Parts: sequence; structure tokens; C-alpha cells
Amino acid sequence: MTPVVVLITIFAYFIVLFSISYAVGRRADSQGFFVGNRRSPWFVVAFAMIGSMISGVTFISVPGMVAASGFSYLQMVLGFVVGQLLIAYVLVPLFYRMNVVSIYEYLETRFGIASYRTGAWFFFISKMLGAAVRLFLVCVVLQLLVFEPLHLPFVLNVVFTVGLVWLYTFRGGVKSLIWTDTLKTVCLVVSVVLCIYYIARGLHLDLGGLWQTIRGSEMSQMFFFDDVNDKRYFFKQFLAGVFTVIAMNGLDQDMMQRNLSCRNSRDSQKNMITSGIAQFFVNALFLMLGVLLYVYASAYGIAIPAKSDELFPWIAKQGYFPGIVGILFVVGLISSAYSAAGSALTALTTSFTVDILGVKGKSEEQVSHLRKRVHIGMAVVMGVVIFIFNVLNNTSVIDAVYTLASYTYGPILGLFAFGLSVKTPVRDRYIPLVAIVSPILCFILDRHSQEWFGGYSFSYELLILNALFTYIGLLLLIRRGKDK
Repeated sequence: MTPVVVLITIFAYFIVLFSISYAVGRRADSQGFFVGNRRSPWFVVAFAMIGSMISGVTFISVPGMVAASGFSYLQMVLGFVVGQLLIAYVLVPLFYRMNVVSIYEYLETRFGIASYRTGAWFFFISKMLGAAVRLFLVCVVLQLLVFEPLHLPFVLNVVFTVGLVWLYTFRGGVKSLIWTDTLKTVCLVVSVVLCIYYIARGLHLDLGGLWQTIRGSEMSQMFFFDDVNDKRYFFKQFLAGVFTVIAMNGLDQDMMQRNLSCRNSRDSQKNMITSGIAQFFVNALFLMLGVLLYVYASAYGIAIPAKSDELFPWIAKQGYFPGIVGILFVVGLISSAYSAAGSALTALTTSFTVDILGVKGKSEEQVSHLRKRVHIGMAVVMGVVIFIFNVLNNTSVIDAVYTLASYTYGPILGLFAFGLSVKTPVRDRYIPLVAIVSPILCFILDRHSQEWFGGYSFSYELLILNALFTYIGLLLLIRRGKDK
């Protein structure tokens, strides 16, 4: 697969994407950009959310992780499904009842302005880091397939990648994203299914043989109940999945911005339940693809890259598959990756404009002008973070995403959990201190867990502990007696 073929595939895809974005978003006002004017059909949002929740990290990193972790990731995805149900029936009715544009407006109502700013800033840090990590993986693959063969530097790669994301989200925001994500979901699902088909054909497997090969592989083990110190231990993964999806979906302006674009809370609930269940089966497809990639590499004597994230792009690049598989790989990658990056850029623009800079009292023209400048600024910051991550990266990208989420989303989860379960007022001005101390305590425990807890090693359940520290800190800030 030559660099020219990759570039033609990318540009052909984006011509279609820009056409949809322009048609839907050309008359979008600020409400259309922020919440899609709350007119999106729930079934369209549900289908689009499949692509939103499955990023380029899933497309690249999940197939590669089966060698080390088997199908243990599905334990976490089962937790995602339960977490989606909790979001649908606890948070969605609350946000619709308050008629919020940014979900962090709830924190101002419940606690005060310091909590509101804290939630917004933690979201900004969380989403910027998470989106940059995800888009970084796309840049790595494009560097391997296009920029390196053409002897072009990584920084030009970053400018090209972020620039495309900025262009197609510039006009319509959420109103455009709902419909462009529908296209991406189609491309994503079709790509992975056809890749499985062509790899199975290369291994001379029919449907029954395909199933037996996957089922008989040691890499297809899903449940791990034996060793509590193992990061793959079921209850670690499952509980981490529940709370991770609550934090990274229900308390994430990016994802909830889409869910809040439905006509009412009932439609939004139907969207969330449908997309949550569909996510399990799509992730299972990616893990099956991973098993087949390793089996294929073994059967044909292909050297496996040191980094598991490079397995799929490496095999796709080498020409072992029919040319269509390489094209499907590129389409699947860019459709999944740009979906996540585009929605993140829109959400960051919304949150920074509404929560941090403030739009109250401003006219539509002033808000629109401010939002466009913020949108450019967010794209620039994202590009800088991607470049820095390229210098520092030494781990699996999907591991990096969830590890960062454990530290940055924990205080947000703790704030919302406390606000919904305890009605007593607290000293709002000290809440930022609690939100900063909690991740620091988690970092210390994580570093010394094996020494202090008899070999126990924290996984993504560190998010729960982070939220718990925040919750306890808020209990200490409760106003009593004359303070109320």
C-alpha cells in the first residue's frame, strides 16, 4: 500500500465528510453548534454513538492487546453497559430538567462557582489529554504509511491531521457531528467485518473454522477470577468499566453533548441503552480480529512488532493481504479516529466558551465570534499536546487513555456523586484543593501498592479510589451550625 493510495483514500473520505458537514451545518447557530438545537432523532444518535465511543485507539490498540490480555477487555465493556444504564436513568433526566448547555452548570447550582470552574477545568485537561492521545495514534500510523516514506517530519503530520479535524467541525459543531458520525459508524463496522472476512479467507477458513480458530485460541479467554492481584481480574475490570463510562461518558461534555441533542430525556435514554449494548458486540469484533491477526502472522512467518499497537498497521502495510484490506484499514482508522477527535474538539470549544469564558449576557454575534476563536485555539493546543506525547510515549495507547482518565476524571465523578447523594451545603471555595489532592494521593498509592498491600497492583479501578477521596474530602467541607 503506497503513500499515494493512502492519501487518495483519506481525501476521498473527507470529500464525502465535508459535504455532509456543510449540508447539515451551514445554517447552524450557537445552539446548533452546542446541542444540535435538541432536534436529533434518537435512533440516529444511537447509531452515531457507536462510532463516537469506539475511537482509532480501539481500531488499532484493541486487536493488538489480545496477546497480553486475551478477551479480558470485554469484562470492562460489560461494565460499560451497566454504566450506560445508570447514566440513562440518573443523569439524563437531571440534565434535561435543568436544560443545561454544559453539564458542569449543575455543579454551580449545587455547590457554587468554584466547583463549576473546577469541573470545567478538569474536563478540559481530561479531554484534551485523552483526545490528543487518541489522535496521536492516528499520527503514528500516518507517519508509518505516508510521511516517513515521503521523508516528511512528524510535526507536519500533526498539522495535517489536526487541520482536517478543525475544518470539518468548524461550522456545524454537534449538529454536523451527529450526521458525520453516522457515516463513520458505517465505515467502521463495515471495515472491521470485511477485514475479518479477508483474513479468514487468507487462512482458508470457512465460518465454522473461523469460530473454532478464535474459540480454540488461548488469547480468547474472557473471564479472569483466579488472582486478585492480576490487572485482568474480573471485578477490577468490571467495576472500573462501570465507573469509567459514567465518568468518560455521563460526566463528559463531549459525549453528553450528543445525548442532549435528542428531543427529550426519554429519547436520550433509548439512544444510550441501544448504543451501550451495540458497543459490546463491536468491541468483540475487534478482539476477534486481533486473534486472527496473530494467527495470520504466525502462519505466514511475519515478524510481530515490539509494540502491540503497530500489529494491524504493520501487517496491512506489508502487502500480505489483498489491496482492499489496506484501504479498508485506512478507512476504518480515519473514520473512527477523526470521529473521536472531532467530537472532542467541539466539546472542548463548548466547555471553554460556556464554562470558563462565559457567554451569559452576550449576543449571538458575540458568542459566535468568541466560539470561533476558541475553536482555533483548541486545535492549536491539541496539536502541541500530540507532539509532546510523541516525545514521551512508552506504553500502549489504550492503556494510556484509561490511566489518564483514572487521574483526571476521578474528581469530576466524586463531585457529581456527592452532589446527587448528599444535599448538605459545603464550603465551595475549598473544593479545588480537594480535587487536586485526590489524584496526588492516588498517584502515591499506585506507586507503593505492591509494597504496602501485599503485591496488589492497581488497574483502572484507581478511578473509583480517586472519586472516593474526593467524596471524603467534600464530607470534610460540609457546613455545620452557623456556617450553613
